[in-house]
Amino acid sequence: MSYLQFRLAKLNIFGYRFQPSWLGTLITLCCIPLFIKLGLWQYHKAEQKQALQNMYDAYAHAAPEALPTVIAQPEAWRYRQIRVIGEYEPRYQILLDNQVEKEVAGYHVITPLKIQDTQRFILVDRGWVAAKDNHSELPKIDTPSGTQEVIGQGWLPSANFYTLQAPAPQKNGADWQPLWQNMDMSLYTKSVPFQVLPLVIRLDPASKAGGFVRDWQRPAERITTNIGYAYQWFGFAVTALAIYLCLSFKKVAVKTEGKTTSAK
Repeated sequence: MSYLQFRLAKLNIFGYRFQPSWLGTLITLCCIPLFIKLGLWQYHKAEQKQALQNMYDAYAHAAPEALPTVIAQPEAWRYRQIRVIGEYEPRYQILLDNQVEKEVAGYHVITPLKIQDTQRFILVDRGWVAAKDNHSELPKIDTPSGTQEVIGQGWLPSANFYTLQAPAPQKNGADWQPLWQNMDMSLYTKSVPFQVLPLVIRLDPASKAGGFVRDWQRPAERITTNIGYAYQWFGFAVTALAIYLCLSFKKVAVKTEGKTTSAK
């Protein structure tokens, strides 16, 4: 027994003595730091989303910028307004699965655009389309031909995801698989026979360059969920401490007229 626990064991409060069990102490010492850590993790996620929202708002009304020849730091183009002129290449188009719009399942249509006067391509998220009742049957996607002026917002797909996606298809396009579970930029780059810039343009809702439903999610749209989870984990920590204290205080046995009874 530690010195602190020994001293606490001598502490009497209103006829109760602090007598914790070793098992209860061990469980509490494991649970409380874990709950606090999980709460801080959710709180930090909320802070990160708020920082991204601030960046989003800063670029929201900025004038569209032309892309440089080489993008050395893709992160610098996150949420920036971008203007590109080129032609769509629907042969290597993909449908990003598991996208929901107003509780309706569907896909995001992502089409490579060959940038004018270059051999470089950039992916354009043209928006959301509904899935068919038979999910194994993909919807028909109309893609405009000829030169297009694409204006939209820079988007950097996350690289942190778990996938059971099939290996990369052949670069000749003969075995191209249009249905993708995640926007895996690394896999896409290895799967196509051309150079792809390391970011995606989310087509502006006002653009006429072959777009669909474009109700883009804002970074802080679900920030209240993270804050709620953080408070929930902190609440678990407080509850665990309260339960530990409640179970650790025992009535003190006192002797009355030769008999041992519990203190009232």
